[in-house]
Order: sequence, then structure tokens, then C-alpha cells
Amino acid sequence: MACTGHSHDYEDEDQLGLSLQRYIDMPRVYCLNEHTTNAGQSILKPFEDRLTVHPSLQSPRDDDDIELLFHIPFSEAVTIRNICVHSRASIYAPQSSNGTIDRDRATSAPFSVKVFANRSDLDFDTARDLEGDVRIDLAPPEHLAEIQVNQSQPLDAGMGSSGGDGDGGVGGATLDYPLRPGSKFKYCNSITLFFGDNFASKLAEAEGGDADEVIPTEITYVGFKGEGTSVKRVAVKAVYETRGMKKDHTVPGGEFGAESKPGV
Repeated sequence: MACTGHSHDYEDEDQLGLSLQRYIDMPRVYCLNEHTTNAGQSILKPFEDRLTVHPSLQSPRDDDDIELLFHIPFSEAVTIRNICVHSRASIYAPQSSNGTIDRDRATSAPFSVKVFANRSDLDFDTARDLEGDVRIDLAPPEHLAEIQVNQSQPLDAGMGSSGGDGDGGVGGATLDYPLRPGSKFKYCNSITLFFGDNFASKLAEAEGGDADEVIPTEITYVGFKGEGTSVKRVAVKAVYETRGMKKDHTVPGGEFGAESKPGV
């Protein structure tokens, strides 16, 4: 089974130092429609923790809005080459104590993401209307498990494709999506991610499902790979004159020029 549009990362550590997590300006990160305050910040985990499912970012369960608008600024300009979005399962359907599906805890992985570079002025309306610098259709989290089965590789310990409560990732790996064209993501001061749908909503749409059966979006990790540029944004203090004052513009030998001399 050939894979296109992404690569698989099975590494336990960021040995090459490609993770941009240390460049994220955490106090300025925000996510609109997050289920709890600072849930967005909580999934910008260190690379080594990317397979953990707690904490996670979810859309609110008490309304029917599954969208998330995630703004991530950096402490210096960075070049972003890859993005990773990781979740439990296409549809996470845990079982209750009596063995039935606990719909009150069900969540769904995002189906796609729009990526905007250097935009801090977006709201949900503009994010829906604009195309974004790139749009990525995300592979289902179960994809990694399927690849390992097809290649006759043993599955790593951790949660299964049904999205169990373990702290491992499906197949013990994550997917990296390249950001192209690369010129769009050089010297990025910020990235904004718009998640407008999830696998559950797409399935319901395809099957003509009940609109009341809305399942919240859940993301357990977002990460970036690339490199820093050491170019920091700084505030520049400037003073502008609305009207010049003669006394502030004198020069030696005259007010506005050299002293005039007869015959010269």
C-alpha cells in the first residue's frame, strides 16, 4: 500500500533537532472554540510526548460546533517544512462499564486542515471563505496500523485503532505532512490552523446522518519541523512630525542651509 502526501515518523527522540516546539511563543498561543482554557497550548507538546493522548484539544461537547481555529506564534521567524496533526482515532468510541458505546465521550479526528502563514487577523468566517496557503486532507489515525499490518510488522503497544485510553499512539508513530510551496513558509512569525470538519461529520454527510449526532473534534498533538532563523520581531519606536519646527532644523551657518555670501 503506497503512501503519498506524508511521511511516517517512528523516532522516539528528536535527534536531529528539527522540532520547532522550543520556538513557539506559548503565552501568545490561542485557540478559538476550545473546550477548556489553554487546551490548544496543551497539545503543543515536546516531540518525545507526541504519542500521549492526554491532555487533548477538543471542540465543546455542549454545542454542535466542531470547528477549531488555532493560532500559533513563534518567538523568532522560522522556516516550517512539515506539520504533524495527531489524534486518537477517526471516531473514538469508548465503551461504558456495561459494554455499550459511551456516546458522551466519543470524539473524532479532524478530516482536513487549512494552514495560513503570518495571519493574525482571522476569524471563523474568513477562515472558511479563504483558501489558505495550503489545505491538507489528513489520513485517518488508523492508517499507521494498517501500514504495519500490510508490511507484516508487529504493532507497537499502545492504543488500538478504536482509540483506547492508553497513552501510546496508533502504530507507535506519527505522520508528517510537507508544507508546499516552501516559499510560503519561510520566515514565518506565526501559523494559523483551521479545522473545519472531522471524520464523523464526513461520514454522517455521506450517509445522510442525523444532524443531532454531532461528535466533537479531538486532537492530541500538533507539531512542526523546520529550523529557526534567529530573526526576531522587535518593536520599533518612531516619532513622526505633523509639522516641522524651524528651531528643530537649524544647521551651522544658517537656519535651513549654508550661510549666503554676497557674490557667491
